[in-house]
Amino acid sequence: MSIATINPATGKTVRTFEPLSAAKVSEALDRGAAAYREHRRTSFADRASRMRKAATILVAESRQLGQLMTLEMGKPIKAGVAEAEKCATACSYYADNAERFLADRPVEMEGGKSWVAFQPLGVVLAIMPWNFPFWQVFRFAAPALMAGNVGVLKHASNVPQCALAIEEIFRRAGFADGVFQTLLIGSEMVEGIIADNRITAVTLTGSEGAGRSVASAAGKNLKKSVVELGGSDPFVVMPSADLDSAVSTAVTARMINNGQSCIAAKRFIIHEKIYDKFLKKFVAGVSALRIGDPMDEMTELGPQATAAIRDQLDEQVKASVAAGAKVATGGKKLDREGYFYAPTVLTDIPANAPAAREELFGPVASVFKAKDLADAIRIANGTTFGLGASAWTRDDAERNQLIAEIESGLLFINGMVVSDTRLPFGGVKNSGFGRELGEFGIHEFVNTKSVRVMETQKEKKTATE
Repeated sequence: MSIATINPATGKTVRTFEPLSAAKVSEALDRGAAAYREHRRTSFADRASRMRKAATILVAESRQLGQLMTLEMGKPIKAGVAEAEKCATACSYYADNAERFLADRPVEMEGGKSWVAFQPLGVVLAIMPWNFPFWQVFRFAAPALMAGNVGVLKHASNVPQCALAIEEIFRRAGFADGVFQTLLIGSEMVEGIIADNRITAVTLTGSEGAGRSVASAAGKNLKKSVVELGGSDPFVVMPSADLDSAVSTAVTARMINNGQSCIAAKRFIIHEKIYDKFLKKFVAGVSALRIGDPMDEMTELGPQATAAIRDQLDEQVKASVAAGAKVATGGKKLDREGYFYAPTVLTDIPANAPAAREELFGPVASVFKAKDLADAIRIANGTTFGLGASAWTRDDAERNQLIAEIESGLLFINGMVVSDTRLPFGGVKNSGFGRELGEFGIHEFVNTKSVRVMETQKEKKTATE
């Protein structure tokens, strides 16, 4: 894939970039390794000061950064501005808490002193996707840099200007040369970089196929990895739920980021007693979305990020319909400039249809009818993914059963699944392994070192005198 900015609202190429040569990549890894030797010795206070400066830049320039995201991947401008500001919260959170999260932890043992120390690993390679081109990077970079690691970013090839802007933010914030670098390269170079001795760990957010490839390469080279591979998140609604609140949230939960979010609700599992009411209101809400230029403040749904993504989505919908699914609204490409797809609701979906088995990464909602709570949980868990889940009920017994039995890394009751800097983020099953964010996130890329200092015979004698 070429490295280029292609405006998805128009399909026109804005700017192209020449990929780095192998020699230039090697120079960057040398810079990263040298920077690590110095950065790991900096104090938490020094790192925090620079990280807070990055947060200040993100907030002050959120409008320009949001416009850049919208230009490259098509998210509505309001969402782009909000994403930049959310990145600032991650910077501030780890600036405030990293030292506490990584403080030595004493262990009571006889005959000396023992503790657990948390020390950085080195140069961490981050392979990041286009759908949240800033947030995905900062939620890795903020904890990794605060822990004393350095970062090397291989971003998606359709958001190169976002990738370069992130490197520039860290540079302007005062981090030393080489502490955070962007490599404009194709995916064909990734396996060789993972194998390079200057790389100590790797993190990826992306497709299941990419995750298998990267995790395999990391395992082959005995390097720590964290992978987040998307999901087909269930959105369960029971009769006791506040139906109007569930419906309005369902529209947002499916269509957020033009439907291109790993934790977007994708499969709506509705109890049969309220199925018809929910479906009528849901279809009305989806059909009423304002589609248009993502740079327009009034736009609620913009284009898909690339023509290939739109076309794959269309193929999945057509295959689902061919298998027996019905289209309640949408179900087609829009006849207009750019990569637009109509907001879509599918019903009566057979188990063998792509809408039931696969992740549909776009504005397509799959709606299922459940006989009871047990059936709803069965449908919810009937996927290879396990990232997020949302469930709506005001019944305590139902809530407790959902919490105990839904197979997911995140579960929100009576609310939309969102990532929050304070909560660990990640999935189970084919949604990957490891965690980002919260205290758990900063502990992924550190060496958890057990330290024991034994008492000498002289010390023992002095203590008894």
